[in-house]
Amino acid sequence: MHRFVPLAVALTLSLLAGSARADTFAVVPTVSTPLGLPSFSAPNAPGSVMFPASLSTPPVVPSQLSYTQLLGVWQRAGAAYAIPWQVLAAINKVESNFGRNMGPSSAGAVGWMQFMPDTWLRWGVDANSDGVANPWNPTDAVFSAARYLAAAGGSTDLYRGVYAYNHADWYVREVLGLADVYGSGGTVAFSLDRMQQSLDGARAETARAGEALLAARGLVRRQAKLAARWSARADRASLLSDRLALQQRAGLAAERRDAASTRVATLERELASAEKKLVQAQQAATGASFSPGASQVLSAPSYAGGYVFPVGGGAGVVSASHTHHDYPAVDIAAPFGSPLYALADSIVLRSWSTPDPRCGIGLTLRAFDGQVWTYCHLAVLDPAVVPGAALKAGSQVGLVGATGDASGPHLHLQLQPATSWPQQQEWFQSFAGSAFTWSDGDSAATGAGAPAFRAPQAVASTPSPVFRVEQSPDPSNEVVYFSS
Repeated sequence: MHRFVPLAVALTLSLLAGSARADTFAVVPTVSTPLGLPSFSAPNAPGSVMFPASLSTPPVVPSQLSYTQLLGVWQRAGAAYAIPWQVLAAINKVESNFGRNMGPSSAGAVGWMQFMPDTWLRWGVDANSDGVANPWNPTDAVFSAARYLAAAGGSTDLYRGVYAYNHADWYVREVLGLADVYGSGGTVAFSLDRMQQSLDGARAETARAGEALLAARGLVRRQAKLAARWSARADRASLLSDRLALQQRAGLAAERRDAASTRVATLERELASAEKKLVQAQQAATGASFSPGASQVLSAPSYAGGYVFPVGGGAGVVSASHTHHDYPAVDIAAPFGSPLYALADSIVLRSWSTPDPRCGIGLTLRAFDGQVWTYCHLAVLDPAVVPGAALKAGSQVGLVGATGDASGPHLHLQLQPATSWPQQQEWFQSFAGSAFTWSDGDSAATGAGAPAFRAPQAVASTPSPVFRVEQSPDPSNEVVYFSS
């Protein structure tokens, strides 16, 4: 979801963007707007267009279009305002996932193409001729987006037009890269969409199965402790009546423990099945994921200089702060179930699937350059991530979760020992604006005019280690102990 800005500002700032990527598509000369559609040369005059009583209220039954119908809308709107239909399709995908997520967004953007209400009042189009310009209607929304892009100069400079839609270089590159993929033909947009839905569904199913399994295992442990506690009290009871009552309680706890154990076995099979489906979806998407435009949609790994950003999803979804509380680390926020990758060619030193109270599910690996990294709060750990395993940069190691001491889904990433900030490393900064955005006030842009990196507060020369791995006193215990 993206906030729009007043068109006057959009036109002014977009002049700075140049004509990058304008040669990706055949841009046709500006033509007159077809009869019945408003021109892009000026916004709506007051009272000239009818709008829904409330732009921010979603319809009870959202409009649904088939792939063929959507393609027709993109192509007609593109022809009407001299905007390549592939760009409209890409914006439709990025903004609302083809109408699956229409808001209102946290910023107030609404509908198929995520217009801010005040922007819709100026540029909204009644393209389906039902008497109302409705952002929740796919035809109205796509035609309005084409008109807005044309008004921003998109008919002759695609970068300029898309930049006016959202003032972020990463956004322009994502849209134009995806449009470039769609340029191979209308069916590409939909085959890629199906691939993404399959992959996202498999990730979500795996993460949910892992979460349910953890809860069931926790219930087994709790009921086992209760059963043991009641049995111990029964053994110490002097009165027969007390002993029998306590034994009854112990029996009930044991029954609940056994039922939970049965549930655990079922959930273990479900998790294994979900992981198998995820592997199949990943294999099906492997070829497409090498295309920069498709890579973003599929949350594939982003590579740069021998490193991979550890969280997939891209700049519009993944964010990180320049600082992390009061010790060196980074919390990389991403939706629950997002893929996690090995950040470099590395060897797994430790991994644990039973959540630590602080770190949750996680792993520690040694990268090719000798640096040792710890990942925390995973929802699920990939079965192949075991001590001694060799990982290639970009290998999936698990899914984003909130296990352990976590306020929400994110990856906690830190060096071992935690003596410097991951955010300060050159490889991490190189992904800003492409694999993630800064979440603490700096611009998402990383090109000309982007703010310089703001260094975190200096670290003391002898910091206390955070998440120091210690050996468990019981070798059979899966839990990895951490101390601060």
